[in-house]
Amino acid sequence: MQSPAETPLRLLGPDGRRIPNDDFDPWVSDITAERLAELYEDMVVVRRIDSEGIALQRQGQVGLWPPLRGQEAAQIGSARALRSDDFVFTSYRENAVAYCRGVGVEEMMPMWRGTAASGWDPYEFGMAPPAVIIGAQTLHATGYAMGCAKDGADSVAVAYFGDGATSQGDVSEAMVFAAAFRAPVIFLCQNNHWAISEPVSLVARRPLADRAPGFGIPSIRVDGNDVLAMMAATRWALDRARRGDGPSYIEAVTYRMGPHTTSDDPSRYADPAEHDEWLQLDPIARVERNLELNGLHSVHEVASRTADAVAADLRRACLELPDPRPLELFDHVFTEPTSRVLRQRSQYAAYLDMLGEER
Repeated sequence: MQSPAETPLRLLGPDGRRIPNDDFDPWVSDITAERLAELYEDMVVVRRIDSEGIALQRQGQVGLWPPLRGQEAAQIGSARALRSDDFVFTSYRENAVAYCRGVGVEEMMPMWRGTAASGWDPYEFGMAPPAVIIGAQTLHATGYAMGCAKDGADSVAVAYFGDGATSQGDVSEAMVFAAAFRAPVIFLCQNNHWAISEPVSLVARRPLADRAPGFGIPSIRVDGNDVLAMMAATRWALDRARRGDGPSYIEAVTYRMGPHTTSDDPSRYADPAEHDEWLQLDPIARVERNLELNGLHSVHEVASRTADAVAADLRRACLELPDPRPLELFDHVFTEPTSRVLRQRSQYAAYLDMLGEER
């Protein structure tokens, strides 16, 4: 197995040519050119979803949007490796993972438009609502995985987090528990090189994948802009977990090609030359080159039409979201309302009545 400090696993070069690998080729032996074209379309669609989300924020239709441009392969390659009974815990940037889990665009938008705390039923899609608290979802994933093991199920939990989260105590605590109880969980770190405006080099003197072996968790560094390598590594980790061999750690080495969120300005801290270097490693362009080498020349047009249709659905769904009534704020705090919540609801209702406002 590859040492974490070695060059990241890569199966598809930036020029689109396959790179043989005896250890990991078997994990993607079923990915034909036609199947790769489907992964390509996934990436084109989620990039279009991303650009539409940014446009909606700039037009004042949503309050905030966390762009994922550049990280499409890390999310699509890993998410498409999962089974429907696996369970995903993410931060706020994984709209591509949500898309792969079957979350509709109409269910992605309520949280960003501020009309609901979450837009989907976690149990319907096997995906928890996005966690805004940095790194907290790694604890949730570990606990869920321990429950799967106790139930005798071979389902796996996956925690997606960024390089900045590795500085949080929650992530270390989750790995301690996961290793101690051999929990079937995958820690999937998308190292996009920036924790908001701080470079990863500030907090990590060695590759982030080097940290996991210290907890007794095997790890691997992967070219996060290579959708094939990400799928192969995730399938490897899933197999370990399902066989009862416990947690794995994947460091997807990628790059955030835009701001942290739409409230951020990366031109104040990021080197444009570094951005241009990563542009040459674009995850979508390299797959397109491979497909063209295999004679599939019309994939871009087909994928673009699908992406435009999905983006139109997203915009329409966002603009049609009804404004919540003021007292709905209290409806989903707990499964059953507590006396304290009921008292606060009553006090707020009285306040609205005093102002003559709609409840």
